[in-house]
Formats: sequence, structure tokens, C-alpha cells
Amino acid sequence: MKAPSLRKSTRMGEDKNENEETVETTKPEEEQNNNHIKETNKPTETNKYIEINEQKQTQNGQKIIEPNREEMAHYVQNLMNSGLSLQSNIIKDEMLLPDSKTVARFSPIWKQTLASMAAICLTFTAGLTSGYSAILLPQLKASDSSIPTDESTASWIAAMAALPMAPGCLIAGWLMEKFGRRNAHYMVSAPFLLGWILIASANNLALMLLGRFFTGLCVGLLGPLGPVFISETTDPKHRGIFLAGISLAIAVGILVAHLIGTYVHWQWTAIICCVFPIISVVLLSMVPESPTWLISKGEIEDGVKAFGWLRGYSDEAKAELKAILEKKKVEDSKPVMTLKQKLISLKSPELIKPLIIMIIFFVTCQFSGVNAVAFYSIEIIEKAVGKGIDHYLAMLVIDTTRTIMSVVACVICKKYGRRPLCMVSGVFTAISMVGLAMFLYFTDGKQTNMTWIPLTCLMTYICAISVGLVPLPWMMCGELFPSKTRGLGSGISSATTFVSFFIVVKTAPGMMTNLGEVVTFLSYGLIALLGTGVLYFILPETKGKSLQEIEDKFKKPKQSIA
Repeated sequence: MKAPSLRKSTRMGEDKNENEETVETTKPEEEQNNNHIKETNKPTETNKYIEINEQKQTQNGQKIIEPNREEMAHYVQNLMNSGLSLQSNIIKDEMLLPDSKTVARFSPIWKQTLASMAAICLTFTAGLTSGYSAILLPQLKASDSSIPTDESTASWIAAMAALPMAPGCLIAGWLMEKFGRRNAHYMVSAPFLLGWILIASANNLALMLLGRFFTGLCVGLLGPLGPVFISETTDPKHRGIFLAGISLAIAVGILVAHLIGTYVHWQWTAIICCVFPIISVVLLSMVPESPTWLISKGEIEDGVKAFGWLRGYSDEAKAELKAILEKKKVEDSKPVMTLKQKLISLKSPELIKPLIIMIIFFVTCQFSGVNAVAFYSIEIIEKAVGKGIDHYLAMLVIDTTRTIMSVVACVICKKYGRRPLCMVSGVFTAISMVGLAMFLYFTDGKQTNMTWIPLTCLMTYICAISVGLVPLPWMMCGELFPSKTRGLGSGISSATTFVSFFIVVKTAPGMMTNLGEVVTFLSYGLIALLGTGVLYFILPETKGKSLQEIEDKFKKPKQSIA
């Protein structure tokens, strides 16, 4: 529902009564509330606003469905009582974003899709970064490479992207709190584009390493940014689908990087990757800043406008907006905290509880061996079916499977919620890893005609972990943390996954060499089972809940929101 134009509302008010008195903003709050009650039945600005809405017609002559007079008056009254001027809120969506008048005519779900796609487009670029090493290194090792590369150099090129990821997560937490969620995405787009340009133009090792460093840093920066921005710009009903789009974007990015790099030179692949940060900037320019962040920083009017533009004026949206405004009032009524008090406040249960949950979730995901198995899947297949398989074809099959299951996750998370998806994913991840370990133990490297068993275990593992343990932590790190520490909490928890990623990938070769594949895969399966068991008791269900509801539940010492 769109509010009428401010200019139209003002002009009609002048035609009816040029000398009509307005509510004085300088009156005491108690006197203002009394005046609002007395003037309910007068031809006030509120009533004129309602009359305009009742008279609005569509181009085909059908009357637009608007809230009744009582509901609209109640909504406007709430906005007045929140300390906002009525005049500043009675404007069209188009006036919020003068450069996006076409977009402003769309329904809230399309606007939320646009905002989510702006973040997801950058996340897709992160997926391209993750998949780029697999096609870059073989080409650099070729005899005709412009950058001579041996095994040691190749390891540095691969590691340079992973090195700044964890610090990037922590920096992102500060960036999004200081400058805003949308502005932080703008800031990430520039070094992302620069990194790909450096890689595309690299004719020596130094430029290549610098480009990889920038792109890796941006992957880390996007870790907490995307989930938080999407969580704060979408409604509870559709939030799960949009958040699941983050993991889907990464999976598609890896697949596209492998697909393009299989047939295209690595420099042209980097040039193609330059396009997506630019697209993201264009999309970001068409959407407002996160309303939750704006309101938390005292920019109440801009926050209310942004909320209305993104969420519309349904009963659920109005209730959520009212809760956010009331929370802001309570926070403003408290005395300004000293630095020591701020540090003490970080021990609050609404931050510590979700932080512990998310760290356990991310650690369970990574130590279930998701990246180690992906890196060594070719070797596993070779042990099962013998040598001579096409590595690129096998890689594309695995990538495609991961992408398909990410799409499945987007669909079923909306219907079944986070907890059931996590439990099913964790159990089947554990079963498939234990099954693979048992097969390798009983065959002991001997050829067998039961090659379908390890292949089934491997594909079950990829499907199970891709539908739950991989996407869910990224979805929920944008949901669980309170608004005032959402940047800090999501930054710390997402940094955990990159540290765990580094440890798992670094230790996997040594474990397989010294302990053997059986012990390695059995360990991954048991960790998946143990982590799932712990999450069963502590993981909350956030499906259909507003961010404010989730935050309020964590404040209660012994009450679960599962």
C-alpha cells in the first residue's frame, strides 16, 4: 500500500481550509496526546489522508483495497505517538527513492527480492572466488603460462585468498555498525572489483597475489554482511528463502567459475567476474538502507520510510515497526553508557547465547569435512572405480549436485523450518561418512564390484550437508543476534567458520597420510553426529518469527524459542 503524495495531501488541505490549525510539535507530550484524542473526528490531516486513500482509483476503474478508516487512523496515531511528524510520513514510496520510481510501484515482496538480490549478487562473486583456484592453478602450471608456477607458488596463490577471510569477517562487523548495511556493501564492491582487475591484468606473481588477497578479503567481509542485510530487509514469512539464497549463490558461483574456467582462459574468466560487483552496485542504488539500522542510529523518519517501502503496511508489518520503535524509545530513555558499561553489556544473554549457538553450528559444519571431502572427492571416486576418470567432469557433477540441493534448501526451509532441516541434514551427513569409512575399512583398498556403495555414500553426503549444515548457519547468523550487536555477533561467528575451514583443510592431508582415510572420514561422521545432538537441545526455531521476537526470547534466562 502506498501513501499519497505529500504535495497532493497538503494542497487538498489548503483548499478545504487555509486557516486550519496544526498540532504544535512544541507542546508537552501529554498535551499532544490529549489533542490527538479530541481531534479524531475533525477534518484533520489524518482524516484528509484517509479520504484521499478512499478516493484513489486504479487505471482500469477498480477501487484499490485500502485499510478502513479506523485502522488507518490507528496506524497514523501510532506514528504520531512515536515522536514522528505525520507530514514526514505521508508521502509516496517514490519520494523515498527519486531514482527508483518504477521499482516503487512494485509490491513489497518484489522490493524485498530486489534488496536481497543486491546482496546475493556480491555473494555470487564470493562463490566465483572460491571456485577460481581450481581452474586457475592447472592453467598456471602449464608450460606456456605467462606466470611460471611450481607447487610452492601454487600453494601461495591458493592460500592468499583464504588468508584474509577471517579478519574480513571481524572488519565487516564494525563496518556495518558504523556506516550501515547497504553502505558496507558499497565499500566491499570497490575492492572486489579491484581484485578481479588485478588478477585479469596480472603478468607477474606479485599482482596475482595482491588480486587474490583483495578478493579473499571481500569474501570474508561478505560473510556477516549478506545475512544481516537480508534479515533486516525481508519479512519473517519469506526471510528463510532469501537467506537460503546466500548458500545457493555461493554454490552457483563455484559451479559457474568451474564451468567457465574449463573452456576459457583464466584472464578472461577474471574479466567476466568483474561484471558482478558492478551489477550489485546498481541494485544497491535502487533500495534503501536497512530500516532497523537507521532507527537504531536515531534516524527515525528515514527508518520508518525505508520500512514502509520494503515491507508495506500490512498488520504484521505495522506491529513489527511499532515494536522496533518502542524498543528505540526504551533505549533512548536509558542513560548514556560509559565504555566500561558497554563492555559489560557484551556479556548479556541475548548476545552470548546466540554467539555460542552459532559457533557450535559453524564448527559442526566445517569439522564434518565439507571442504575436505570436496577437495578429495576425486581421489575417493578413483579408489572406488579406479583411475582414468575425467577430473573436470567429476568436479562439475559434484558442483551441480551441490547447487541443486541448495535450491531444494530454499524451498523446504520455508515449509519445515530450521530445526527439522538441521536434524535431518546432520544425521544423514553422519551416516554417509560412517558408511564410507566402513566401506574403505572392509575393502582395504582392494577392487570390488560394489563400487556403487562409496559413490552412494559420497553423493548422499554432498546432498545432505548441502541442504542443511552448510546453508543454515549462514541463514541464522543474520537472525539470532540483537540489533545493537548484530554486526559484532555475526562477524565473530562467521569468522569462526573461516578459521575452522583453514584448520580442516590444513589437517586433512596429514590425517589421511598418517591415520588413513578410514579414521579421517569416521572422525568427520562422528563430529557431525555429536554436533547435531548438541544443536538438538540448543538450536532455536526462527521460522515465521520477527527479529524482535527472537531477540526478546533470548533475554529470558531459561526459556527456549525452539
